Amino acid sequence: MSNISAMSATYLHDEGAAFAHLESILWPEGPVCPHCGSISGKHYDLRKTRVGLRKCSDCRKQFTVKVGTVFESAHIPLHKMLQAVYLLCSSKKGISSHQLHRILCIQYNSAWFLTHRIREAFRSGELAPLGGGGGIVEVDETFIGQKEDMPKRRGYAHKHAILSLVERGGAVRSFHVEGTSAAHLVPILRANITKEASVMTDEAGQYTHLNNDFASHEYVNHGAGEYGRGEVHTNTLEGFYSIFKRGMKGVYQHCSERHLHRYVAEFDFRYNHRIALNIHDGERAARALAGAKGKRLTYRPTH
Repeated sequence: MSNISAMSATYLHDEGAAFAHLESILWPEGPVCPHCGSISGKHYDLRKTRVGLRKCSDCRKQFTVKVGTVFESAHIPLHKMLQAVYLLCSSKKGISSHQLHRILCIQYNSAWFLTHRIREAFRSGELAPLGGGGGIVEVDETFIGQKEDMPKRRGYAHKHAILSLVERGGAVRSFHVEGTSAAHLVPILRANITKEASVMTDEAGQYTHLNNDFASHEYVNHGAGEYGRGEVHTNTLEGFYSIFKRGMKGVYQHCSERHLHRYVAEFDFRYNHRIALNIHDGERAARALAGAKGKRLTYRPTH
């Protein structure tokens, strides 16, 4: 489905259709009360009173499909929020809050908060290790932005460090890390890569003893101008980082440390649901909506 035809979908422009679309994804077997978990099928339909509204016959509480998701308590019309999900999923390097503010005709601060709600939905919490069956996993770090409590200086000490692991032909997993020593990085590799995997890195010293943890460890010497030796390279990860940095520098421009993990999750999500894996924009957006359930993001106390 092309971007133009997808953006003309009824659920992106009609509030009733938007609720029906989200319900079909989050309630495939029918409505579920988010307060008591009732699936009795005896919920009262109050949608003539308010779009999407229902009442549980067991706990007697009212609810919509937004309750218990990242969209809960949002005052933006649901069809506009679904437009934002689609746009964030289909823009390879992301889309700024200012751009969404103009496209959706909502306040800038509302657009900013909405993008963070969506990024929270992108966070999968996936724990299955990479490299199963002896696959190849590339490992590298990159640096972005500037730490708020540290002046700019030569090198990378003043920048935020991002560690990424990518299984060739598969998924990427990225982490905002405190530092790039072996003590910071190796425990993450042990927890996220299977022992039978072949690991590819650059010549950095923190990776020297990875042969002790994995089936094999090969590296390329970037310092000597070497960027590939047969299947020994980290070029897959370099390609991922090129998109990540173009988005962070060219689209988002600035990101505080407090929110960096969500931006990292955004780029991981799009890569892990890319067209090369036969996942197109509409399906990518549907998977993002499936991840909205059971999550809540707020910057004020909830009662």
